[in-house]
Formats: sequence, C-alpha cells, structure tokens
Amino acid sequence: MHCGPPDMVCETKIVAAEDHEALPGAKKDALLAAAGAMWPPLAAAPGPAAAPAAPPPAPVPQPHGDAGGVGPPEGRGVYIREIRAAEQEAARRIFYDGIMERIPNTAFRGLRQHPRTQLLYVLLAGGWCSVRPCPALRSPAPPLPAALCFALTRSLLLTCLVPAGLLGLRYYYSRKVVLAYLDCALHTDMADIEQYYMKPPGSCFWVAVLDGNVVGIVAARAHAADNTVELLRMSVDSRFRGKGIAKALGRKVLEFALVHNYSAVVLGTTAVKVAAHKLYESLGFRHMGSSDRYVMPGMTLSLAERLFFQVRYHRYRLQLREE
Repeated sequence: MHCGPPDMVCETKIVAAEDHEALPGAKKDALLAAAGAMWPPLAAAPGPAAAPAAPPPAPVPQPHGDAGGVGPPEGRGVYIREIRAAEQEAARRIFYDGIMERIPNTAFRGLRQHPRTQLLYVLLAGGWCSVRPCPALRSPAPPLPAALCFALTRSLLLTCLVPAGLLGLRYYYSRKVVLAYLDCALHTDMADIEQYYMKPPGSCFWVAVLDGNVVGIVAARAHAADNTVELLRMSVDSRFRGKGIAKALGRKVLEFALVHNYSAVVLGTTAVKVAAHKLYESLGFRHMGSSDRYVMPGMTLSLAERLFFQVRYHRYRLQLREE
C-alpha cells in the first residue's frame, strides 16, 4: 500500500445536502459581492461624545491575510474562521465521519455509475442462479459455476444468494479501500493541520462554528505553477446539514482566492451524492470532466479490488480571472 504526498490525499469530500441557489457567475466583482454580503457590518468607532456602551471588539488579525470569520449564513449563528490548535481533533472527527459515509455510497449507490460492472455482475449472478429445476427439461445446460454450486450445496436458495454475495464483496472492498485512504490522510496532512495548512503561504484551514462547537471544515492549498487554489477536505457534521454551512465554507475558499489574487479555484471529488455536485455548481464551479481510472491513496490495485471497488473522479474549476 502506497500513501501519496499530501496533495495526493487531499480529495474533496462534501457530505451535506445544502441550499443550491446559484451564485451570480464567476466574475471577481460578483464573487466579492457575494462574499461581502456574508460579513456583518462593523460598528463605527465612537467619538468623544459616544454612548457609554463599548463597541464590539475588532476581529483578531489573521496570519494569512484573512479578514476574520464569515458571518452567520442566513442569520443562523454559524460563522467561519481559521482553525485553532485545540480544534484539530474535532476537525479530524468530522473528516473521519464524512469519509466513512463513503463506504455504503461507493459500494451501492456508486454502482449505478459503472454500467460495465453492472453487466458483469448480472452475468455472474445470472450464471450462478440459472440452475434448471429438472434434468428432464430440454433447456440448455446451466453454466458451470451454477452447476458446481448446486452440486455442492444441493440448495437452489444458496445458489441464488450469489447476487447478495456480490454486493457483500463490494461492501467489503469499499470498506477496505476507504479505511486505507483514511489511514493515509490521518498520517499526512490531517495529522498536523497547522503544519500542512496554516504555516505554508497560500494555504489555510477553516472551521464552521455553531454555539461554540466545530460543525464543518474546509481547507485551501495554493498551486504556484498555475496560480490556482485547490479546495480540499470540505465536510459538515451530519447533525448540522441543510443549514447552508457547506456553501458558506465554499464561499470562504473563493474569498480567500480572490483576496490573494489567484486566477482560479479547482477541486476534485469522488462524491456519489448528486447534492454534492449541485453544491459545487451553485458556487459557480464548472465540471471539467471525470475519470474511472483514478487511484485513491491506499489502493492495492489487486484483481479482486478492481472487480469489487470502482470510483469515479470528477474535476471542477471556477475561473476568477484570466492570466
């Protein structure tokens, strides 16, 4: 098993079904307006004759040029700010829980994205289950796998359980690959978020906070070669979905890219749920293509793994300005 470097394991994961109202295009002014609308107005500094009440404290300066936390989306009390050292464990928990949801999604929902695999399973299951009930029937001879299974078990029921066995194998290998992927991620960038995201220039890691609790995460990493920022590690606690948190996290990355004059924001995802892709589109991203040949960190590429685990990798891009 090979664990790639951090940029190979930082695969975007959005697990929240959110509000999908589209943003007004991908132009810089429109995006800045959308980002600015999320900030609460700052109180003016009181003059000599100001009221006795003290103004709210100014935001704490951010080391990455970030202006502070995003105001509550739709007034629900959620705000976005840079992660603090004490919150890394909470961020890892949200990341872990979100990735673990990928096991059943990939094993079962993801099968619909791979018609050739479906055909193969139909042939295998059909071959195993097409045992003729009576030798006197003049139907064609049953396929060899079914004949062997029926000869060994003398049970038509067990023979017909093969389709369930195929799905069970898909679940087993999906779990195996996802756990290996998690092991790689939790020993690379997610092991020390401050080192990988807060110290390097052009990178940052934010949390969504509700009532003092971390309920969502997102990261950004710059690529100097093409002057882009990659959106990474987006995930929302399952108990707080549907509140616009994922969209607020995505907008934070777009704002970060605009403030630092990057030309585009890119992301890659293996998300199966349609809601995740609608969320990307609502933020202004364009789908740039997909591939069935993507190799997740932790994959062994064994024959059984290839047969029972498939994943489709999607690429998205939001162009902020022309180079």
